Amino acid sequence: MTATVIDGKAFAAKVRAEVAAHVARLKEEHGITPGLAVVLVGEDPASEVYVRNKGVQTVEVGMASFEHKLPATTSEADLLALIGRLNADPKVHGILVQLPLPSHLNSELVINTIDPAKDADGFHISNVGLLGTGQKSMVPCTPLGCLMMLRDHHGSLSGMNAVVVGRSNIVGKPMAQLLLGDSCTVTIAHSRTKDLAAVCRGADILVAAVGRPEMITGDMVKPGATVIDVGINRIERDGKVKLVGDVHYASAAAVAGAITPVPGGVGPMTIACLLANTLTACCRANGLPEPKGLTA
Repeated sequence: MTATVIDGKAFAAKVRAEVAAHVARLKEEHGITPGLAVVLVGEDPASEVYVRNKGVQTVEVGMASFEHKLPATTSEADLLALIGRLNADPKVHGILVQLPLPSHLNSELVINTIDPAKDADGFHISNVGLLGTGQKSMVPCTPLGCLMMLRDHHGSLSGMNAVVVGRSNIVGKPMAQLLLGDSCTVTIAHSRTKDLAAVCRGADILVAAVGRPEMITGDMVKPGATVIDVGINRIERDGKVKLVGDVHYASAAAVAGAITPVPGGVGPMTIACLLANTLTACCRANGLPEPKGLTA
């Protein structure tokens, strides 16, 4: 068996095109331009590249991009004051504070200062609680992207056995909640799960989000299962630095029915879903129908 490759790069392009079409209609019919504000504190190279890509894609879909780059020495009071101004700005519909923050800043306090309705990352404690209780919320971008790809590939997920390997607040836990919301039978596993291989082999949908390079191997995959690899790990192989996922791709692809590659799988969906979340927040703020297919 050779698995179908779920092309996240192509799917993300489709999502961005849908977002752009909705944004164009908002401008034409209502005179509204969705706005995304991104706050970067410090000069972490990876974060700078990520923020730059976000800004480019925000403008490409017709949204307003507001970038705030602050020195690493920025005080907590000054950062919270900036977030307060963005909360009050009617032109800003989505707010994202790039993580990680410098060590002297309290990340939880900063994230929970964002207006939950503008929380484009879906990390605010109010949104976590709303998602956990099945209510309307802002949803973390990476799990939302995974859900979109699963729905696109399978149609209905109802009744499927899903195993999420990883229990982080950013991916593992919200991924499990989203799968429950689509009527899957969900197991959350992790590095300390007894007989992890046997647990994984029971999955029709296997989501790997544990942060360990190539931890999930082909003998842990149920024949025909759909494998979603959230991991992005840099390893050295044959004297070169290579990006690999949490799944050993070659062995898993020989068994699975469908699989996401790394790179080019889940990764491109994260920014696409950030734009979708900003659009959703804009529609909610203005009492307009939410974009179909772009929310959980």
